[in-house]
Amino acid sequence: MDTTPLEKQIKDIEDEIFNTQKNKATEHHIGKLKAKIARLRGQIEKQQSKGVKGKGFAVKKNGDATIGLIGFPSIGKSTLLNQLTDAKSEVAAYEFTTLDVIPGMLHHKGANLQILDLPGLITGASLGKGRGREILAAVRSVDLILLMVDGTHKDHLDRMTLELHSAGLRLNRKKPDVVITLSMQGGITIHTPIKLTKISEKTIRSIVSEYLVNADVIIREDIDEDQLIDVFIKNRTYIPAIAVINKIDLLSQKELDNYKEHIRKKGWIVHAISAIDGTGLQELKDLIFSQLRLIRIYMKPQGKKPDYNEPMILREEDTVEDVCKKIHRDFKQKFRYAHVWGRSAKYPGQKVGLDHTLCDEDVLTVIIIH
Repeated sequence: MDTTPLEKQIKDIEDEIFNTQKNKATEHHIGKLKAKIARLRGQIEKQQSKGVKGKGFAVKKNGDATIGLIGFPSIGKSTLLNQLTDAKSEVAAYEFTTLDVIPGMLHHKGANLQILDLPGLITGASLGKGRGREILAAVRSVDLILLMVDGTHKDHLDRMTLELHSAGLRLNRKKPDVVITLSMQGGITIHTPIKLTKISEKTIRSIVSEYLVNADVIIREDIDEDQLIDVFIKNRTYIPAIAVINKIDLLSQKELDNYKEHIRKKGWIVHAISAIDGTGLQELKDLIFSQLRLIRIYMKPQGKKPDYNEPMILREEDTVEDVCKKIHRDFKQKFRYAHVWGRSAKYPGQKVGLDHTLCDEDVLTVIIIH
């Protein structure tokens, strides 16, 4: 395949980075080169997206949250989906059984959690191999990723993480707390309310100058140069993820413990299962629920008992206002006050307003103007 001019530029810059001695004196120059590569890759992606035909995977989101189940071919994703949900994803002992997105619904703790079994990810997916771009585009819309790895293949996690990172997916990371305000003149002004240990002001200025001429930049957390570059790239998606080790029946307890510790050291939450015999699946359901940061609210109509059979599913830090929005679009305008029982209340039946933050298993009565 012929190399495009932009790809040649990237290769030349990568060679320059490789040949540059890395020290305090050169870190700002390397930072600028990395920023240039990211900008050029963004241009390539934009050109390629214009020429892509077809609609990709049509996935309609349903339920209280959506989970993407991804992994290399023949990892056991379809078996896991069938065990967790009402789906009937085809299972076979050869690769690429799943050629489309197969949805299933997990019902757990009163929540309806949609799980998408995505076609097997392969090396080179971020470059479009094996329907890679379509798979990765579908992943961007989920609320949580289950990254399934084979207990007998220790390189799976690193290889998949690299593919997802190359596609602009940032797993288990939050968007950097950086505020950029464009200005008409004055060059680049940098404000750092906290002490930065991973990047120098000179490097910050070099990276910002690759994208902007005049701007006020406020950096409110200790980030590195790659995180700062991400701020300027529009296609970055930040998603929580769980590493799920499958086929644990093929490992000794010592091998499994060592592998789990290896993954934890990379900053991951990890859980081990055997999809084929159901080992560890109940714990996985609980872990999914907690990592989605879901809470259950039980509604209590005036003068009646709470309905404990069908909780309203919200997210941690949600308020009474969020409840009103879920009940009916008019509830916020007609809201008078609410009574709450549970961990968020100072006392049973506390009278609260729209801004009251709720906790898991709170009981709530909303009073409106009739």
